[in-house]
Amino acid sequence: MAEVLNRPSQTRFWAVDKLILVYYAFTSIVILGWWNRLPDAAALFAVHLVGVTLLVFEVKRPNRTSWLFRNWYPLPYVAFCYKEMALLIPSVRRTDADQWLANLDFRIWHVHPTVWLERIQTPLLTEFLQTVYTLFIPAVLLVAFLIWRKRLYQEFQYYAFLIALGFLVSYIGYLIVPARGPRFLLRHLQRIPLQGLWLFKGMQTTLDRLESAHYDCFPSGHTELTILAWWGSRLISKKAFRAYLGYTPFLIFATVYCRYHYTVDVLAGAGLGFVLILAAPAIYRRLSKGA
Repeated sequence: MAEVLNRPSQTRFWAVDKLILVYYAFTSIVILGWWNRLPDAAALFAVHLVGVTLLVFEVKRPNRTSWLFRNWYPLPYVAFCYKEMALLIPSVRRTDADQWLANLDFRIWHVHPTVWLERIQTPLLTEFLQTVYTLFIPAVLLVAFLIWRKRLYQEFQYYAFLIALGFLVSYIGYLIVPARGPRFLLRHLQRIPLQGLWLFKGMQTTLDRLESAHYDCFPSGHTELTILAWWGSRLISKKAFRAYLGYTPFLIFATVYCRYHYTVDVLAGAGLGFVLILAAPAIYRRLSKGA
């Protein structure tokens, strides 16, 4: 492994490195542009500088940690990008798009889907769909771990790029169309609260603590990334591909049933997922030149 790291080509930036560096440059510009509105702007900007410096060091100065770092660092970096959106969006955008998205949903269906779905609501179904929704991140990461375990490193690096691209594009969508979701806007119209059986309340509370301050509805990252994970699972086995094919529709339905998303969010997320499946290989090849 040390011999591989010492090759000249390994001191060049990979596609995922270029993607993340460009995104960090973009958000750094946002921080500087809205410095006076942004709480803890200096600390946030410092974290960006440290993250970029660490990445450049690991690329340009290969060492014992570089191989593991370069393959897995997108996970904490992209997670940080999600958390900082809770600070950036309220500072940059003074209004949200919830009412607009709810109106679009109503024009399509002539009802509010989350309200209409009360007629099929049961504790058992709620428990099941909340569990499916909560397993979103583990499901996306499981594909990466299984590809890594098979030592398909080139495939792993492409999957890491694809997932990072999917997350970062969705974050830009959150910034352009900030919305918190029907569980907040339409709460006064819901006649029946969601009730599960055993773990529902704990799962919902945990997700609320992690996500409730975020304007993370449009596009539906859950829909987009699950579709990308389903597509990536074919690199593992046919059995995994079929399992994810079964999981994905339940996850998509859960986003609306559990009142996290409008249906237009889901349509946008699904469309974006399929666009990235088609476009990402060409983007990856272009960004990988010389690496």
